[in-house]
Amino acid sequence: MSDFTKTHDADGIATITWDCYERPMNVMSEQGFFDLDVMVDDCLADETVKGVIITSAKSDFAAGMDLSVIAQTKEKNPENPAQGCFEMVTQIHKILRKIELAGMDFKTKKGGKPFVAVLPGTALGIGLEIPLACHHIIAADNPKAKIGLPEIKVGIFPGAGGTTRLVRKLGAMGASAILLEGKLNNPSKAKAAGIIDAVSMTPMDDAKAWILAAKDADLVKVWDAKGYKMPGGTPYHPAGFMTFVGASAMVNGNTMGVYPAAKALLSAVYEGALVPFDTALKIETRHFTSVLVNPSSSNMIRSLFINKGALEKGAVRPAGLPDQTTLKVGVVGAGMMGAGIALVSAQAGIEVVLIDQKQESADKGKAYVEAYCDKGIARKKTTVEQKETLLKNITATADYKTLSDCDLIIEAVFEDPSIKATVTKAVEAIIPEDCIFATNTSTLPISDLAKSSVRPEQFIGIHFFSPVEKMLLVEIIKGKNTGDRAVAKALDYVRQIRKTPIVVNDARFFYANRCIIPYINEGIRMVKEGVEPALIENAAKLMGMPLGPLQLNDETSIDLGVKIAKATKEAMGEAYDNDEADEVLFWLFDQGRLGRKSAAGFYEYDARGKRVGIWQGLRDQYTKDGANLDLLEVQHRLMFAQTLEAVRALEEGVLMDVREGDVGAILGWGFAPWTGGPLSWFDMLGASYAAARCDDLEASYGPRFKAPDLLLEMAEEGDGFYSRFAA
Repeated sequence: MSDFTKTHDADGIATITWDCYERPMNVMSEQGFFDLDVMVDDCLADETVKGVIITSAKSDFAAGMDLSVIAQTKEKNPENPAQGCFEMVTQIHKILRKIELAGMDFKTKKGGKPFVAVLPGTALGIGLEIPLACHHIIAADNPKAKIGLPEIKVGIFPGAGGTTRLVRKLGAMGASAILLEGKLNNPSKAKAAGIIDAVSMTPMDDAKAWILAAKDADLVKVWDAKGYKMPGGTPYHPAGFMTFVGASAMVNGNTMGVYPAAKALLSAVYEGALVPFDTALKIETRHFTSVLVNPSSSNMIRSLFINKGALEKGAVRPAGLPDQTTLKVGVVGAGMMGAGIALVSAQAGIEVVLIDQKQESADKGKAYVEAYCDKGIARKKTTVEQKETLLKNITATADYKTLSDCDLIIEAVFEDPSIKATVTKAVEAIIPEDCIFATNTSTLPISDLAKSSVRPEQFIGIHFFSPVEKMLLVEIIKGKNTGDRAVAKALDYVRQIRKTPIVVNDARFFYANRCIIPYINEGIRMVKEGVEPALIENAAKLMGMPLGPLQLNDETSIDLGVKIAKATKEAMGEAYDNDEADEVLFWLFDQGRLGRKSAAGFYEYDARGKRVGIWQGLRDQYTKDGANLDLLEVQHRLMFAQTLEAVRALEEGVLMDVREGDVGAILGWGFAPWTGGPLSWFDMLGASYAAARCDDLEASYGPRFKAPDLLLEMAEEGDGFYSRFAA
């Protein structure tokens, strides 16, 4: 069955309707393009057709291209994958150019048939590139709809003409936020920006009227018209020159040069602006192909689209269990973490009981939610009515009896085992026997906490990242006795609140903190060695890390680092090997420098709390002449410190799925997204190189860089993580 159907009315208007019958939203496939091409040919050949409307049978127009098709494109021509990609994209350009020229005589620009795109709702990626090839774009008056080209967020850029057409329509400056940031607009803002032509309450009627009134001149795109000049100027125009110089600086400043898609996009825009339109399309295709065959784009698509989507749809959910939708959740502990959990739960329409020792504390937690809503109203992100509905979903109380009909408990009290044990016993005395009990913790072993529970098979860990309302990842931790129903419940709940889950087995620091702590500590070790702190920070950013290890420590707070270090040393005894980093950390703590919250840490801060630079006292205390390392050496120490822990977590069974290792790393602590995640990065380097580099680092810096047996085995066999473990 085709995703496209064609009808023809008495007025001579043909309507091509897009409807992917097996999907909630339309996504373009190879077969879909073939079918669309055939229907466009039929409309152009049929003398009774006066014009064509392209629309959707769904409430939205399209979510974009099926990225799994893009991911598989290289496999179709394994001997020359670039050629296969280039030919596929070139064929797409031909189809869209056919719509654009609409059968007209290209010299006289006469005789064409008008094509109008009618967007009932969201139109993303190819869902906007097709309309941009049409002669008129009308969006339904649907304020919830999003219109834009978000491809840059998954490691590619609009390669089906969207880059070239939008720049020629809006100019490089006007198109920059849409192309380089993936900014999405509602219909009214899209019209104001010049992306679409009209917003209508009756878009189909308006489309027919436009077609019947259209003249030959209305069908000629500005870039095909004689004397066309690009808005804002081309690169060699005085105004355009400044735009392109600024754009280059902005792109490299934001990406640190590690995202190939951003650089390729900018090159396609720059070079395409200097040549005729059809040549610009070829240039766009070549740069798009270069991105598709770059392992970075493949890894980003795999991790941020395919694997992320699979995890959100229950890829690791225990089989055979019925739906475990949460109806009423009890959140015990109304601090910032508990308040955030209550907020995201209420946003999902779940009834929430937010409980604390005192009514005043519970009310303060609910006030956090109210303040969040007020900020949203001020920014026109939400409404007063939505705020009222949200707050009605939350009952703030100090009465444990209100938990008696909850089907999920999330305990978010202070990170102290004895306090958590007391709360667990008190709550389990009230809740139904089949209620699942989840503890929110970032470090405490779940199996130990479960000893306080009378139903350990229903006891599970849920690690939310702070701030809860902003962070996308939720880490679900199985204790030794945790049952499958508890895992299914946690996964279904995370899906309800629209976050991405990973499931790991219980171990010290679980997965995310297990990897991020060595990253922070490696940066601090280098400070102790006398390495310039700015080199450490910038080396991390030049590898694509969002924050350097020292800044990250300031953000999470130095006193928390001290607390974790003391607890870890007490638990590990002689096996503990982080005394060098602790010296620096404890020294800062003793100086009263606790990080951003005290406006003093590794960095200095101004009166408004803005970071102004590395604290000179840190340099005076530790920096030594001649202690600096090569940039790559610093980068590899920081990156291998994290990645080797990910490998060990997989080797030890803490990680149960390579997909979770990569998705969790990117969403949890921002591991260089351009790599696709730590395991993808080692696959990119190759196991043999990674193992050899471990040997070098171990020889220079100690056993923390020793290659895990799993990595050595893969190096010997010429294997990779995804070739060995991927489903």
